[in-house]
Amino acid sequence: MTIANGFRTFSKLAVPAVSNLFCFARLQISTVKMAANNPDYKAATSIHEFTVKNIKGEDVKLDVYKGHVCLIVNVASQCGLTANNYKQMNELYEQYAESKGLRILAFPCNQFAGQEPGNPEEIVCFASERKVKFDLFEKIDVNGDSAHPLWKFLKHKQGGMLGNFIKWNFTKFIVDKDGVPVERHGPNVDPLNLVKSLEKYW
Repeated sequence: MTIANGFRTFSKLAVPAVSNLFCFARLQISTVKMAANNPDYKAATSIHEFTVKNIKGEDVKLDVYKGHVCLIVNVASQCGLTANNYKQMNELYEQYAESKGLRILAFPCNQFAGQEPGNPEEIVCFASERKVKFDLFEKIDVNGDSAHPLWKFLKHKQGGMLGNFIKWNFTKFIVDKDGVPVERHGPNVDPLNLVKSLEKYW
């Protein structure tokens, strides 16, 4: 093998390795940054301590919801529960957002039968077609080690039957004005049937 051929062979092996190492370093920095922005979910006392990203990828500190009762929901666009839940969440928001300060935080999730496969643009388009006015956030995981810290916190504070994990799309958490999760409701509970529960925290 000539020196030139040997150098070319080395370059083919070394450059991808360096590139992969750089990507790994960037991943580690990103992970550390996310951890730095959010508290240990077991030590946190309020959702107001957490930072999430909206559907545009922009950071949102949840202390902007101080003084508001919130309904936090994991949503999907291709679920059998989608049409009814989106319709009723819209009705809840239109009826109580101004009069009672209700805020609805929707988090797309693809962990349940792959029923939220779209990219952010597709999710926004889907929501726009349904005239959604409540707040939409980036697609996240809600179960497992990759679950967003906010959702680990919600599950920690309001466990579910047969385990704290989220069972399906459209699990609903009611959060009071101080940012404390106070109730958890399953996917089978219609949003409009939560009015009596929400009234306790206005």
